[in-house]
Amino acid sequence: MNSLTALNVKIYADGADKAGMLDLYRNPLIQGMTTNPTLMKKAGISDYEAFARDVLETVTTKPISFEVFADDFVEMRRQALRIRDWQNNVYVKIPVLNPAGESSVELIRDLAREGVKLNVTAILSEKQIEQVASALDAAVPSVVSVFAGRIADTGRDPMPIMRAAHEILRGQPKAELLWASVREVYNIFQAEEARVHIVTVPHDILHKAISMCGRDLDALSLDTVQMFDRDAKAAGFTLATGRQELAEAVAAAMKVAA
Repeated sequence: MNSLTALNVKIYADGADKAGMLDLYRNPLIQGMTTNPTLMKKAGISDYEAFARDVLETVTTKPISFEVFADDFVEMRRQALRIRDWQNNVYVKIPVLNPAGESSVELIRDLAREGVKLNVTAILSEKQIEQVASALDAAVPSVVSVFAGRIADTGRDPMPIMRAAHEILRGQPKAELLWASVREVYNIFQAEEARVHIVTVPHDILHKAISMCGRDLDALSLDTVQMFDRDAKAAGFTLATGRQELAEAVAAAMKVAA
C-alpha cells in the first residue's frame, strides 16, 4: 500500500494561497514550503513583501522559499539580501538564468559566499546542475530545484537527470536535491524512487495525495461508478425510446405475462 508517511523524501507544499499555506504548514506530513511570483500573481497578490511577512508570522520553523523577481543581477542581489533578512527559515530562490538568458552562476557563487541559503530554481539540464554545484558553498545549506515535471513535458524521462544530479552534487554535502513541477500524485513516488531529498507539490495535488494514497482499487472503482450514477441522475439525463425498442419491450412484457 502506498503511504505518504512511509516515504523518505521530504514533502514541501508549493503555493501562494495564504489559507492553504497555513493549513498545510500545520500538517506534520509537510516539512517545508515554496512559492514563486507566478503563483502569487494567480493568487491575486499585489504586495510581495507584505504577503511574505504576513505568512512568516505563522511559518516560523519549517523552511520556506521566496524568489527574487528582477531582470538584472545587481537588483537580484539586492532583493536576495533583503529576502534573506526576513527570517532565519527563509531560503532565497534564484533562477538559474536571468530573463535575458544569462547564467546566474556568478550571482549564486557571490551569495553563497555571503552565507545566503539559496534555492536555485528553474533548472532543467545536467549542464545547469554542474554549473550550480560548482558555485555553491559546501558550508552553507542550499536547495537545487530541478524541474522534473517540465522535463517530462518535453517527452523526456526525468529520472536519468535526477539520478545524475546525485553524483554531480556529491561534493556539496549541504545541498538538497529537489524534484519540482509535480504534475500528478505518482510523481511524489517517482521522486522517492530517484532518492531526491525534497519534492515540492502544488496544494491541489497534495490534497489529492492525502485523500487518495493507498486506497483500495476495487473500492475506488465502485466510488467512480457511483459518481457517474449520481451525476447522470442530477443532470436528469434520459434517452428517448424508439419505435423498435418500444415494440421489443411490449413483446417481452407479453411473453412474461404468458
